[in-house]
Amino acid sequence: MRLDDRQFNLVAASALIAVAAHLPRLPLWLAATLVLIAPWRMWSRRRTAKPISAWLRVPLVIVLVSAIIVSYGNIFGREPGSALACGLLMLKLLESEKVRDARAALGFAAFVMMSALLFTQTMGFTVLVCLSLILLLASLNALQPAPIERRHRLASELRIGAALLGLGLPLAIAAFVFVPRLSSPLWGSPDAFADARTGLSDRMSPGSMTELLIDDSPALRVQFEGEVPPSAARYFRALVLWDFDGSSWVREDWLSPQTPESVQTTGAETRYEITLEPTNRPWLVSLDVPLQAPENTRMTRDRTLYARNRVDQLRQYRVRSVLRYRLGASIEPRERERALHLPEGFNPRTLALARQWRSERRDDAAVMKAALDLFDARFTYTLSPPLLGRNSVDDFLFDTRAGYCEHFSSAFVVLMRSAGIPARVVTGYQGGWWNALGNYLLVRQSDAHAWSEVWLEGRGWVRVDPTAAVNPARIEAGATATRSGQAWYSGSWLLEIRNRLDVINNLWTRTIVQFNALRQKSLLQPLGIGNAEQRDLLLTLSIMLATILIVATIWVMRSGRSQGGDSLDAAWRTLRRRLANRGLPERADEGPLDYLKRIKQSWRADPVLPVLEELVQRYVELRYSRGSVEVADIQAFARRIREFEPPRAVKTNRNRAT
Repeated sequence: MRLDDRQFNLVAASALIAVAAHLPRLPLWLAATLVLIAPWRMWSRRRTAKPISAWLRVPLVIVLVSAIIVSYGNIFGREPGSALACGLLMLKLLESEKVRDARAALGFAAFVMMSALLFTQTMGFTVLVCLSLILLLASLNALQPAPIERRHRLASELRIGAALLGLGLPLAIAAFVFVPRLSSPLWGSPDAFADARTGLSDRMSPGSMTELLIDDSPALRVQFEGEVPPSAARYFRALVLWDFDGSSWVREDWLSPQTPESVQTTGAETRYEITLEPTNRPWLVSLDVPLQAPENTRMTRDRTLYARNRVDQLRQYRVRSVLRYRLGASIEPRERERALHLPEGFNPRTLALARQWRSERRDDAAVMKAALDLFDARFTYTLSPPLLGRNSVDDFLFDTRAGYCEHFSSAFVVLMRSAGIPARVVTGYQGGWWNALGNYLLVRQSDAHAWSEVWLEGRGWVRVDPTAAVNPARIEAGATATRSGQAWYSGSWLLEIRNRLDVINNLWTRTIVQFNALRQKSLLQPLGIGNAEQRDLLLTLSIMLATILIVATIWVMRSGRSQGGDSLDAAWRTLRRRLANRGLPERADEGPLDYLKRIKQSWRADPVLPVLEELVQRYVELRYSRGSVEVADIQAFARRIREFEPPRAVKTNRNRAT
C-alpha cells in the first residue's frame, strides 16, 4: 500500500527529529544536507508519484560513505558511526513509498534517536529524546487503519503516541533497573565522552580561558562532612604550571613520579567528596592542598592529583585537605632553578621593572607588595581584554592594563621570577554556589581561576592571588560578580533559580547516570538479598514484567470492550449511536441484519430507509465477506455514514424498541 502525503510527512518529520539529536556533532556540510533532504522529498512527492530511482540511490550511498571516511578517517567509532546512521536514515526516505518501507524507516529512526544518548545523558537531553518518541509512535500509528474521525488530526495522533509511550515506560523502567549490567555503564566504554567539556588545560596563554569563564556548565560538585569553607577560602587546585616559553605556561613533566612536597598543617582538616564532570583529562581537582591521594589516584611533587586514566565519565572521590598549612618548607636547587627560569629575549620592560625594585634594596615581601600595588592602582578586570603581542607581559603591564585572572597571575609570576623570587602559576577553580537544598557546593566552569604561588624562606610556598588586588569581588562573591552583561541571566533572579534547579541534575546524575552493576546488586536488600546475583535480578524482572503485562492486558480488554473494534467498527459504532439518538438503540442480542430488520418495521416507507439498508449491507460485506479491507473502502464507508441523516422523529413504541 502506497503512503499518502500525510503518512509520509509524519515519517519524514520523525526521521528529521532523530537526526536533529546529532546535529551539533555532525560536520556542517553533512548537517545542512541531511536537514534539506526531508523537505525536498516532501515537495518532490507532490510533483510526481514516481519514487527515486535506484540508479540514483546507490551512488548516493557510496558518496555518503566516502565523504564520512574523508571527514573522520574511517567509519568505525561513535562519531563516524552515528554520522553514517543519520545519512542512511535520510537516504531511506528516498525509497519510502510503501507502509513496509515506512515502518523500517521509523524503526531505524528510533535507533538513531536513542544512539544520541551515547554522547550525553543529561536529564534535559534524555527527556527531549523521550518526548521525540511521541512523534515516532504517532507516525507508526498513522500507518495503521485508524478511526476516521482521527485520521486527519495531528493532535489525535500525538495523543495516541503519548499514550503508547506511557504504556511502555513501566516496561522500560523495569528493564533499566533489573536487567543485569556490565561492570560499568554502557557509556563507560573507551572514548565514551569524546565530546566532554575539557575544562582546564595544561597550557595557559593570554585569552585561553575566555570561553571557559563564560561557560556556566557544572564542573564539579562538592559535599563537605563538616563546616563549609567561606567563599574566599574555596581554592580548588587542579594544575601547577612551572614552565614559561614567553607566551604560554605549560606543565611538561606531570607524569614523572616524585615525592610530594612536605606539608605542615596549622589548622583543622577538611573532609569532602567531589563529583567531577567528565573532562577527558587525567587530572583531578582538590580543595587547596590535599593531604593524600584518594584510591586509584596518585599525587605529584606539587600536590596535584591525577587519575590512572582520563576522566571520561563522572568521577567520585573522597579527599582530606587543609586550608591552613606550610607547603614545601625547603626547596631543592633544581626546583629553585626551574621556578626562576625565564626565556631569553622576552618582556624586557618587565624584567627591568622587577630589577629596579630589587636595586632599591627591597626584600621579597616589599617586591610582592609593589607588584600588588601596581595592579590595584592601574589595572582593570575584564573578560574581554585587548589582544597581546609577542611580549605579552610587557604589553599587559605597560599598555593594555586590562585582563582577568590568567593575565594577572602570569604577569605576577614573571615579575617575581625577574626579581629572583621562585614562583609558579596554579590553575583550578575558585568560589562556587552553595546549594542548601542539596547540601553541596556547585562549582561551574565559569568559576575557573588562576593564581600564583611564591616560595619564601621560612614560609614555603605561599598562595598570592593578584586578581584579588584588582577585583576583590571575584574572590569574595564568586565568578558571578564579574560577569555582568556576559549572559542574559547574569545578576538576575533567573541565575538563582538555575542554581537551585541543579539539585535535580545532581539527583539525576547520582540515581540514573551512575547506576551501575555494584548499585544494582544492592537493590534487593529490602527483600533480604544483600548481594543480588543475575538469577535474582532476572527473576525479579520476570515477576515485574508479568505483573505489568497482566495489568496492561486487563486494561486493554476493558478499554476494547467499551470502545470496541478497529476503524471499520468505529464507523459502524457512529451509525449505531446516531440511530440510538433517534430512538432505535441496538439490542445486545442483535446482529447488523436483525437490527436492520427491526428498523424497517419502525420506519416502513421512510425515504432514507434504502440508504440505511445499503449502509448495513456494506458493513456486513466489509466485515464478514472479505479477508482484508482496503483503507480507501473504510474511508468511503465512513464518509457515507457522516453524510447519512436519520429521521428526526421515529414512529415506534419506546418500550418495544428496548
